[in-house]
Amino acid sequence: MLTRERMYQAIVEKDPSFEGSFITAVKTTGIFCRPTCTARKPKLENVEFFNTTAEALKKGYRPCKVCCPLERNGETPAFIRDVLQALQADPSRKFNDGDLLQKGIEPSKIRRWFLKNHGITFHAYQRMFRINTAFKKIQEGEPVTSAAFDAGYESLSGFGDSFKSVFGVSPSNSRQQQVINMTRLETPLGTMFAGAVEQGVCLLEFTDRKILGTELKALSKMLNAHIIPGHNHHFTQLQQELDEYFAGTRKHFTVPLFTPGTPFQQSVWDLLQTIPYGTTRSYKGQAAALNRPEAIRAVAAANGMNRISIIIPCHRVIGEDGNLTGYGGGIFRKKWLLDFERANG
Repeated sequence: MLTRERMYQAIVEKDPSFEGSFITAVKTTGIFCRPTCTARKPKLENVEFFNTTAEALKKGYRPCKVCCPLERNGETPAFIRDVLQALQADPSRKFNDGDLLQKGIEPSKIRRWFLKNHGITFHAYQRMFRINTAFKKIQEGEPVTSAAFDAGYESLSGFGDSFKSVFGVSPSNSRQQQVINMTRLETPLGTMFAGAVEQGVCLLEFTDRKILGTELKALSKMLNAHIIPGHNHHFTQLQQELDEYFAGTRKHFTVPLFTPGTPFQQSVWDLLQTIPYGTTRSYKGQAAALNRPEAIRAVAAANGMNRISIIIPCHRVIGEDGNLTGYGGGIFRKKWLLDFERANG
């Protein structure tokens, strides 16, 4: 239960697992905030808690300028979206600090954002994006020379050195290599990382999932692939279908998926996709449906290894007693998704 005391503890600790669960409103300032707001914390007696920002607004509270509760959590700022769209349109384009300043963008600001959200600087991101563009063209049979120059490289030797530092092989020997493209997607429940290969989407996880790094390493090893930020043709369909899902108009996904795993894991993930929208099934029920009634724990473990949240709906599996039990994206998200699907079912 989200008691006043538990919610207050969450805002004091700035606990990200409570994002989306409630809104904090401060009576003395008239401001409402996210649970993770870094502003000075009020006394408990001066706080009201609401389920949504709409409720806080109706009570006359104003959104905090520090945590911006009316924006999607982790949403990519508009100025960064504009730069990314420009790179997508022309991968050979190179933004230097002067170009950014002309656009009214402080270079240190964009650098901090990329370090926080991608683990690399903006200039490193640009280099990886160009390498990724050239790699795809080589995979499609284009000559190395044209792939390099089309991606904005001015010399073949420079391109070869950069390419080998990323992939460990020369461009001409790279046709057996594979790339997992990564991108950020904004959702009402927070930002997600999506990964895709030619066969389909292979990853969809909330960016704050604790084992995300482990999942990425496992995927890279299984697929003998390098993980590189960049566009994949499956991302457009994925974003559209997620938008429709969160609008309450889509109950089934059709975007291609690629889910490497053991045969048992595959069977569990396939079965998850048969649970009807707006309903739940117990781990015991899942094991029985697999004709493995003794394998409840193994089913639960495979459920937890699902790397494609929402689309492979592991959130629809609950305990035999009705408890929500664990969820990699956080219990509050599991509850939100189940409530949302019941309301729209």
